[in-house]
Amino acid sequence: MTSGIRGLTSNPAIFQKAIEGSEDYDEQFRQLITDGTSVHDAYWDLVTSDIRGALRALRPVYEASLGTDGFVSVEVDPALARDSDQTATAARALHERLNAPNLMVKIPGTREGLPAVRTMIGEARSINVTLIFSVQRYSDVMEAYISGLEDAVEAGCDDLSKVASVASFFISRTDTEIDRRLEEIGSAAALSLRGRTAVAQAQIAYRTFTSVFAGPRWQALTDKGAQLQRPLWASTSTKNPDYSETLYVDELIGPNTVNTMPDNTIAAFTENGTVARTVDSDFARSQAVLDAVTDLGIDLDDVAAVLEQEGVASFVKSFDELIASLSTKAHSLT
Repeated sequence: MTSGIRGLTSNPAIFQKAIEGSEDYDEQFRQLITDGTSVHDAYWDLVTSDIRGALRALRPVYEASLGTDGFVSVEVDPALARDSDQTATAARALHERLNAPNLMVKIPGTREGLPAVRTMIGEARSINVTLIFSVQRYSDVMEAYISGLEDAVEAGCDDLSKVASVASFFISRTDTEIDRRLEEIGSAAALSLRGRTAVAQAQIAYRTFTSVFAGPRWQALTDKGAQLQRPLWASTSTKNPDYSETLYVDELIGPNTVNTMPDNTIAAFTENGTVARTVDSDFARSQAVLDAVTDLGIDLDDVAAVLEQEGVASFVKSFDELIASLSTKAHSLT
């Protein structure tokens, strides 16, 4: 693929921007509504049509990489984030509707989402676990994946090589929230930590990744072809203009990692990025940053809870606003 891109991700906010920001979907939408399709079903037809095209485009990457790259991710209805059973049902339906080996269905890494992740992995379906904001929740996600693989084996799956997963750990939003709290504290020590927590937390998450996917329990699954659930760095565009455009790329490069970047970040990294192994260069320094932040009274678990709630709410808002926009457009066609 051009620029070395090895996969594609989507979410309701991305689709909202794409559908509302251009006329590319108008004729397809007009035909769906004319044929009597509901607005909600028309939305999913637009989404799955796009995803099918991406799946076809990236299938050669999937084949050439023997099923490790070339994936396309599509998210379940974000309004289901707090309902385990409905999330599992929706994820299963998307897998069956799109029916492609390089599809990953995105399930929010909420507490309620974890059982759905395990269920889907247990059914040998590839899953992208999204909206992860803490090392503890990341550990829970890895456990859901490993337990799901064990469930698949118990159900009779002898070849786990076709089951893939990534754990999407969100980066820039963490700095946005923690920087705000550091600025409220206002001391020199607090201000010196701005823009450092998100990378440090992701690096410690990577350290956890390397320890979890090791040992006899994991070896028993790799003997049956299991793939690593790779950490995926999400939300990697820089929100603070004072920070380097490539901060959340340069500092998180290492083996078995994935970085999802919007177009502007890809362009910035292509022009100014530094390719070097950095994600595991100094775990002691990363831990020291997290310790310093918590010593100032900032509760990282509370930060994660706030960001998870905001993340779910943001995707629901994008979904609802897009459905409302499409409803208005549909009304104008009748």
